[in-house]
Amino acid sequence: MRLCRRLAPGLLLLAIAAPVCLAAPPPAPSSAQDSVSITLGRAAVSLYGPWKFTTGDSPLDPKTGQPLWAEPAFNDSHWETVDLTPASGAQNPITGTAGYVPGWTQRGHPGYWGDAWYRIRVHTHAEPGIRFALAGPSIDDAYQIYDNGILVGHFGNFLPHGHRVYYSEPLMFDLPAAASDASGQSTQVLAFHVWMQASTLYEASGVGGFESAPVIGEASTIALVYHSLRDQLTRVYLWQPVEAGLFTLLGLLALSLFFFFDRSDRVYLWIGALLLIAAIDATSGAFAVWTTWIDSRYDVVSHNFVLAALEYAGWVMIWRLWFRQSRPAWLPWALIPMVVALGLSQAFNQNFFASFASGPASSIASAVSLALRLTMAAFLLFIVFRGIREQGVEGWLALPPILLETTAEFSHEIQQMGLHAVWFPFGIQVNLAVASRLLLVVVLTILLVRRLILSVRHQRILALDVKQAQEVQRVILPEARTALPGVVVESEYRPARQVGGDFFQIIPSGSDGSLLIVAGDVAGKGLQAGMLVALLVGAIRSTAESTRDPLPLLEALNRRLLGRGEAFATCLALRIASDGAVTLANAGHPPPYLNGHPIPLEGALPLGAIAEAEFSVTRFQLRPGDRLTLASDGLAEARNQQGDLFGFARVQQLVESGHTAAQLADAIQAFGQEDDISIVTVTRLPVPIPA
Repeated sequence: MRLCRRLAPGLLLLAIAAPVCLAAPPPAPSSAQDSVSITLGRAAVSLYGPWKFTTGDSPLDPKTGQPLWAEPAFNDSHWETVDLTPASGAQNPITGTAGYVPGWTQRGHPGYWGDAWYRIRVHTHAEPGIRFALAGPSIDDAYQIYDNGILVGHFGNFLPHGHRVYYSEPLMFDLPAAASDASGQSTQVLAFHVWMQASTLYEASGVGGFESAPVIGEASTIALVYHSLRDQLTRVYLWQPVEAGLFTLLGLLALSLFFFFDRSDRVYLWIGALLLIAAIDATSGAFAVWTTWIDSRYDVVSHNFVLAALEYAGWVMIWRLWFRQSRPAWLPWALIPMVVALGLSQAFNQNFFASFASGPASSIASAVSLALRLTMAAFLLFIVFRGIREQGVEGWLALPPILLETTAEFSHEIQQMGLHAVWFPFGIQVNLAVASRLLLVVVLTILLVRRLILSVRHQRILALDVKQAQEVQRVILPEARTALPGVVVESEYRPARQVGGDFFQIIPSGSDGSLLIVAGDVAGKGLQAGMLVALLVGAIRSTAESTRDPLPLLEALNRRLLGRGEAFATCLALRIASDGAVTLANAGHPPPYLNGHPIPLEGALPLGAIAEAEFSVTRFQLRPGDRLTLASDGLAEARNQQGDLFGFARVQQLVESGHTAAQLADAIQAFGQEDDISIVTVTRLPVPIPA
C-alpha cells in the first residue's frame, strides 16, 4: 500500500499534465527578447526554454539594492541561449532521475565555478482564480528565484562572507499573481541566481547550474509534482538508512562479542568500532541528501576526507588482526601518516581549497591521493592473500568484498574512463561502494558466526582443561583436618577462580615424628598458575624424599622454576620436630602468625628469580598449646565494595580471635575476596594423641 501511495502522485501528474505538455510545446521566440507562451489550466508545464544564461554576478540597482539582472526590463539579448530539453532517456548520473540535462561545464564553460544567472520570459494565459507555483529544478548548488524582480524563494544561503549549500532536492515555490490584461494574459520574467562551489566539479563531468527544467503550473498540480520528485529522491538514497541499520546491528554484535564473550580477541573491538563509524557516516549522509540539517560541505569533509581515509586504514588493520598477522611490524605506524596525507590530498584533489590552491597543486594532490589509495589497496591484497595461504577458507571468503571495496576506492577514476560505476535498479542508487559494503555485511556475518563457533569450541576445550586442573588440584591438596602425634593441622583453600595459584603440602615423617609444611603462592591466576602449582607440588614431594631440611628444599624448588619465563612463586617451608623445635625457610612469603603475632622474618627473593638466591632461615620453639597460622596474601588483599583493603592489621586481629581456618576464610570472603585464600593452622597439643 505504501508503494501505491508513492506512485499515485506521479501517475496523477502524468494524467493531468501530459495533454497540456503535448498540446502546448514551447513556441519560437515572439520578440527580440526570447520568451515562451503557455496556456494553463489545472496542469503543469516544464520550462525547457528558451533560457538566457551568463556567468558572473549581477550588479545591484543603486535605488532598490536589488540585482539588476532580476529586473523584468533588463535586456538579456546578448546573453547565451540555453535549451533545457533533455535527450531521450537521459538520467542524472548521480541520482538517476529522468529529465537530466548537462550543466554549464559541458555548455562552453568547463572548470567554471561560482555565480551565474538564468532568465526566461513567460507569457501565460490562465483561467481566473488560478494560483501559480513553481517546482524548483535540480541545480548545482545554491540558487535564488526572482519573479518580475521579486525574490520568491531560495535554496541554500547566500551570505556576504560565504555560501551555505546543500545537496539538491525538490522544492516548491508559490509565485505572486502577475498583472493580466482583459483576456487573462500576463507576462512573468523568472530569473535564477545560481552559485556552485568548486568541489562540485569533482562529482561528475556535466555539473554546473540547471540539470533539469523547472516546472510551472497551477499550485495543486505543482504540489503533486513536488511530492513525486520527493518520493524519487527518497527512493534513490534508500540504501543509506538500510546500510546504517545493518552496520549498527553488526557493529553492536561485534562489540558484544568483545565485552561479553572474549576480550582477548581485539578484532571484535576494531570491527564494532569501525562499523559504528560507518553507520554514523551513512546516517549523516541520509540527513544530508534528504534534509537541510547538514550542508553538503560538511558531508564532503566528513565522508570524503576524514571517514573515508579512516575506514580504509581501519579495514587494513581489521583484516590484519583477523588473520592474526604481525608482520610487517611497521604497518600500523605507517598507516597513521598515510591517513592524514590521504585526507589532505583528497581535499585538494576535490577542489576543497580552490579559492587559494592553484591548478598544479590540485594535480599533485590527485597523484598523491591515487598513490596512497594504490598503496593501501596493495596492503589489503597482501594481507588477504597471506590469509588465504595460511587459513584457507576465511581468506577466500574475505577476498570478494576486499576486491570490490578496493575497486570502489577508484570509482572516480573508473567514471573518468567512461565506465559505469553507478546503477539504479528500481530507482535506488547502487554504486561500487554500496555493493562492496552490502557484500561485506554478508561476509562479515558469516565470518563472525564461524569465528564464534570456533571460539565456543575452544572455550569448551579450555573449560575441560580447567575442570581437569581442578580435579588435579583437589587431589594434591591435603585433607582439611589432619591429626598427628602431638599436633592438629587444619587447612582451608578458597581459590579466586576455578583454578587457584596458592598451594600447600603437609608431609609427616614416620621415622622421627617430624612434620614438614610447605606453603606458597605462584604468580598469576587461572589455568597457567594451576599447572605451575602442580609442577611445584610434584617437586616438593620428590625433594622431601631425600631431604626434609627447609632450606635445601627451597633451593631445589628454585632450580625447578629457573628458565621458565615469568614463573615466580613465594614459598615458605617449615619443619616441626617432635619436641616442637621449628626450622623455617622463607622465599618472599608473608610471615606466619604465632599465637596471633607475626614472626619476624628477613626479606628474601621469590622462587625462580635468580639462580643463587639466598633464603632467610628462622628457628623458634612451638610449645604445648601454641598455635601457628600460615596465610597467603589473599587475606590482606581482600577488598570490599567501597574499595577498602582488608589489610594486615585486620588479618592479625582476625587470627588473634582464635577462629578455625574455615571461619577465617568465611570472614575474608564476606569482606570481599580478590585473590586466592589459603590458610593452614598448626596447634601443638599438651598431650600427644594416638596416631
